[in-house]
Amino acid sequence: MAGGARVGPLAGFKPRPHGPAKRWEGAWPAGALLHLRPRPLPCGHAPRPPLKGAETRGARYRSRNAGPAAMLLLRALAGRRLPPLPLSRRASSRPPPGIPEAAAARGGGPRGAAPVLAALLGLGAALAYGERRRRVARAAEAPPAPPPYPLYTREEVRRHRSPRDRVWVTHGTEVFDVTDFVELHPGGADKILLAAGGPLEPFWALYAVHNEPHVLELLREYKVGELSPAEAPLPPAPGDTRDPFAGDPPRHPGLRVNSERPFNAEPPAELLAERFLTPNELFFTRNHLPVPAVDPRAYRLRVEGPEGRELSLSLDELRGRFAKHEVTATLQCAGNRRAEMSRVRPVKGLSWDIGAIGTARWGGARLRDVLLHAGFAEERQGEWHVCFEGLDADAATGSSYGASIPYGRAVSRDAEVLLAYEMNGQELPRDHGFPVRVVVPGVVGARSVKWLGRVAVSPAESTSHWQRNDYKGFSPCVDWDTVDYTSAPAIQELPVQSAITQPQAGAAVPPGELTVKGYAWSGGGRGVVRVDVSLDGGRTWRVARLTGQHPVPPPGRAWAWALWELQAPVPAGAELEIICKAVDGSYNVQPDTVAPIWNLRGVLSNAWHRVRVTVGQ
Repeated sequence: MAGGARVGPLAGFKPRPHGPAKRWEGAWPAGALLHLRPRPLPCGHAPRPPLKGAETRGARYRSRNAGPAAMLLLRALAGRRLPPLPLSRRASSRPPPGIPEAAAARGGGPRGAAPVLAALLGLGAALAYGERRRRVARAAEAPPAPPPYPLYTREEVRRHRSPRDRVWVTHGTEVFDVTDFVELHPGGADKILLAAGGPLEPFWALYAVHNEPHVLELLREYKVGELSPAEAPLPPAPGDTRDPFAGDPPRHPGLRVNSERPFNAEPPAELLAERFLTPNELFFTRNHLPVPAVDPRAYRLRVEGPEGRELSLSLDELRGRFAKHEVTATLQCAGNRRAEMSRVRPVKGLSWDIGAIGTARWGGARLRDVLLHAGFAEERQGEWHVCFEGLDADAATGSSYGASIPYGRAVSRDAEVLLAYEMNGQELPRDHGFPVRVVVPGVVGARSVKWLGRVAVSPAESTSHWQRNDYKGFSPCVDWDTVDYTSAPAIQELPVQSAITQPQAGAAVPPGELTVKGYAWSGGGRGVVRVDVSLDGGRTWRVARLTGQHPVPPPGRAWAWALWELQAPVPAGAELEIICKAVDGSYNVQPDTVAPIWNLRGVLSNAWHRVRVTVGQ
């Protein structure tokens, strides 16, 4: 076929593009139209229509030459020389005009090309048809597809929060019953139960180990349903201007809420001692008013004082003009552990458990540097205060949250008071004071004013209600009929404190070695030097192992808590009353009971912390 000329049945046909393959222009030769004979088809398949004309002839041709065609293909694949195939009696014994008889004898004419083409197409069709039959057979043997999962609302999922009611969780739009996995959870049953009745994602975000494909594969073994399409997250609705709390930010679902409006919440106790630095999303939130929406581009911090001194700073100026200083400090609400006082006698205030405390790495400008830049002296004669005013405001009265600290602390280099704009290396979250807040290490959290708008140097302390008529301690004999807030100073430094975060009260623990964990802290920069732990209600004591900041901060500047841990054997069937008490660097120690320190506002609650547990058999 010199020059690429076509001979035999395909002579005169030219390929033209058609989709990914090619077709031949014109009509196919009769001998090239090869089809299988009709055979019984699997159930559900319609039979082919009857063959006609050239198709019928091609089918008879294939039938007569199927055996030789298959042998021809096999020999060709084996690389052997092939003898001429036997010809059909109806095939012409003479080659078409223009084709030498020698070429025809070699298979170059109809006597050679047609059988080869028949072999290739016939065997290919047979193989394809056989594969199709095998697939249909496999599909018929395969188990039927499972029925679609039932749909649930989030409210239905929330009803399953305990092993008794089954423990359900969601991930994405899928619903899982993980009751049988609770005791197998590597992090402990208490951790997985934090997500019971709700989404897993906020908790998985805290532990990167969950972001692995095998974890999702394991989870899907417990799938029981899908969330209803109506439960898909809705786009945020525009704020209701009649509701001052409509613009509050979203919060982590793991927080235990003490009040919704204003929002006040604490993390689960079992998560407090998991990390030295408290994750921003789990840091306790103490709000007195709605969270303001502050535009950082329009933000201005006013610094004012006597003799007409005044300074106005934008957020960029606060960042750019003053050296950034970082300090790791614990903040604690004055009402932390108030719930324990309520069990002695009723008190007024939010029912905080042990979680109104947290530790973060704060970054910002020193308040000292800003005050000196504004022209205030490092020392002042007489009593002076630095007052702080927040941008959060009461919708009814227009009054803002405020507080103050002594002037000497504000300008002290060692006190490390910050105008903070970072928390744990990130921009301040809205709930924690964005764009700028005060951080006063070693002092009650009430003085670390959030959403700071104004700093004022004054001969008198802040006139704010929360400075003069709240956050003060009184004798147990004082009640609401006899209380006089002017008779007591505002709380500044807090007393020594500690609490047990693991195990939980009422828990059943296995016999053998028991691990007890917790935190300890003291105000005024006094470091914790020891934590004593008793497993028998105070009859005998052991010393816990302290973990904390490294390197150890200098004396008087231990602003952060210490985490502690004790491991001890416990016998099967025992009833344990676990107690902890901390001792600080000045050898202050916690009181043993709540009753002697009870006060009508439930503040300064720092008695020995007690947890009762049962040891299993």
